[in-house]
Amino acid sequence: MGSVKDLQILVPPSPEQPGRGVFVFSDRYSVFDWGEMPDHIAHKGQALCLIGAYFFEKAEALGIATHYRGLVKDGRTCRLAELTEPVNAMEVALFNIIRPKVAKGSYDYSDYGPHLRNFLLPLEVIFRNALPPGSSVFKRLEQGILTLADLGLASPPQPGQVLHPPLLDVSTKLERSDRYLSWAEARQIAGLSDQELAELRSATLRLNEMITEEIKRLRLVHEDGKVEFALDGQRQLVVVDVMGTPDECRFTMDGVPVSKEVARVFYRATPWFAELDAAKKADPIGWKATVRTSPPALPPRLAELISFLYQGFCNELTGRRWFSCPPLAETVGEIRRMLK
Repeated sequence: MGSVKDLQILVPPSPEQPGRGVFVFSDRYSVFDWGEMPDHIAHKGQALCLIGAYFFEKAEALGIATHYRGLVKDGRTCRLAELTEPVNAMEVALFNIIRPKVAKGSYDYSDYGPHLRNFLLPLEVIFRNALPPGSSVFKRLEQGILTLADLGLASPPQPGQVLHPPLLDVSTKLERSDRYLSWAEARQIAGLSDQELAELRSATLRLNEMITEEIKRLRLVHEDGKVEFALDGQRQLVVVDVMGTPDECRFTMDGVPVSKEVARVFYRATPWFAELDAAKKADPIGWKATVRTSPPALPPRLAELISFLYQGFCNELTGRRWFSCPPLAETVGEIRRMLK
């Protein structure tokens, strides 16, 4: 079980061959690496399942391999076009997860290398089309972790700045908190060759372009997002988890978030977040055990509006009315007024 979806293992992966499993998308959600939050977002699981299927099928049409095997309805695996009502289950191929060891307060990736097959890469690959206010890029520039040369910029960026070409970033996937890496570090810890790293970057750019083009129809701006990959038995790249959803990407409409960023905005003003932020800085690995308070519940109307965001996004992206909810623009308008 994860913080937002559950996994049913049908056939476990072997060292050489993928397994089979079913993602069951829940109405749970997570922010700031906390895990399950106190509220559930109604219909979020079904909406994410359909959105994920939509983008997987688009990726396959581009010739990009994914672990998607279809949506599950009444025990049968089918394509999105075959459904007449929403579902929250998706069949996927499964790959081995090799967790880094923790030794002397740091992570040891020595089990990774060119000999491995059929495994999840321990990386999250991030594409940045713009730098919204609050982007981690600004903090990392201030700290000297990131340079203007890394961004391909001659002068310091401004909040809201659009990036041409997009910036590709990378972080850890299997650590207690995500940690940004240089591309050289990413290649080293995952045991990738230069060619494999180049293929990963190329696939990420193609997926980012596809998602960006698709959501333009919804009058949305695609600011950033992430994708995850595995290497199969032949060490060929495969897109895994899900992509293109409001959980994986940051979308905005006229500057208003169309994603779980709405919940983050609310929580950043709470004492719980202040304590969590301080704990992460003090202990990047064991921080959660030191946070004594729990996150408060969302205001009921805000939780309902976030639910409408997911449902409306799904309806308008796929061109089908799966859910009874207001138009996306109407929901965004009310959120704008509430967040002022």
